[in-house]
Amino acid sequence: MKVLVIGNGAREHALVRALSLDPDVRSLHCAPGNAGIAAIAEQHPVDQMDGAAVADLAAELAADLVVIGPEAPLVAGVADAVRARGIPCFGPSAAAARLEGSKAFAKEVMAAAGVPTARSYVCTTEAEIDEALDAFGQPYVVKDDGLAAGKGVVVTEDVAAARAHALACDRVVIEEYLDGPEVSLFAVTDGSTVVPLQPAQDFKRVGDGDSGPNTGGMGAYSPLPWADPKLVREVTETVLQPTVDELRHRGAEFSGLLYAGLAITSRGVRVIEFNARFGDPETQVVLARLKTPLAGLLLAAATGRLSEIEPLRWSERAAVTVVIASEGYPASPRTGDPIEGLEEAEALENVHVLHAGTALGEDGAVVSAGGRVLSVTATGSTLAKARRRAYRGVERIRLAGSHHRTDIALRAAEAQEQAIAAAAAGEGGGTEAGPATAPDEA
Repeated sequence: MKVLVIGNGAREHALVRALSLDPDVRSLHCAPGNAGIAAIAEQHPVDQMDGAAVADLAAELAADLVVIGPEAPLVAGVADAVRARGIPCFGPSAAAARLEGSKAFAKEVMAAAGVPTARSYVCTTEAEIDEALDAFGQPYVVKDDGLAAGKGVVVTEDVAAARAHALACDRVVIEEYLDGPEVSLFAVTDGSTVVPLQPAQDFKRVGDGDSGPNTGGMGAYSPLPWADPKLVREVTETVLQPTVDELRHRGAEFSGLLYAGLAITSRGVRVIEFNARFGDPETQVVLARLKTPLAGLLLAAATGRLSEIEPLRWSERAAVTVVIASEGYPASPRTGDPIEGLEEAEALENVHVLHAGTALGEDGAVVSAGGRVLSVTATGSTLAKARRRAYRGVERIRLAGSHHRTDIALRAAEAQEQAIAAAAAGEGGGTEAGPATAPDEA
């Protein structure tokens, strides 16, 4: 199979890496790619937002499958352009990708499908904004209706800050605050059949203890030992399948990756948001645990044959990823700085480094080229072992002014270790697979 991946971030590096390990993949390409992807796939300098150019490249390569990673090309209709050339494409149409491209549209679909979510108002005027903020009260949750690269959401106790963010957007969704930990759940779908993956949890705030502004994500882990074992089945039945069915009924069949951002509230599971693609950094840990070859799964979704695949196989091992960000991220990231220690980190057992914002400098050395620069991902028999390995990898990488969170998966790992110790001592309190713990807040 010849596969072309579209994108240039750590999510795409994770996809390319997983595809490179698939024995059915004989040729692997990426456009435009990055410095890390270059080591395992042939790169092509094509504008990922240009549907015609992407389709032309896929046809020129005689690709058997095109996988579109980022949300912006999907919302722009790049998948439609590829399919129009008769080439299987993993990624929803522009009509279906509106589920991520417009939060107001997502709320409309959820209401029609009976999907549980936060109460909300769609606001376009100053008066509507003030009325909605007053109706819901603190904490204020204000979301830019359009794409904002994971940084269009403000959650604050400060009404002035909430109001300022709302007024800076053309259209906003203001909604009630959802209590409880957050969970990310991916599902592969061909528009009818829905195949859920394993859940993960990511960390949106830039600083330890969930301090500072929202980012695209500073780390993630999987599995979630504290989650109800029935969670995946419940979300599939009450959220994912109804949403896919509703979009099909609207003539906007969703074929690709449906991402549900969830809050496990005191009143049950509620949808925070939908994305129309693999999430970053959750993809890094979810794919690190997937044992089923990836190419066949994605091709089955792209060709409407998902009901024919065998049940997915998963590793019992845990995975943790820690994001290294450049100086100034997320407000004003600095770029062009040399990155050292990549080979040292990669040499560690069960550790791999996924590139996000990197490029090759004039001398051929790897330099920073974005806000989130690298994702250091590790696996282990427990979360504690996986996170120790991930942080050992982080310690070996040198990037001037860089920063990272030091508490990714910390609380979940500590709780899991306590549960394992208690079980070994015959005291009960849970098992490695499902201790009763207070989870990390996302």
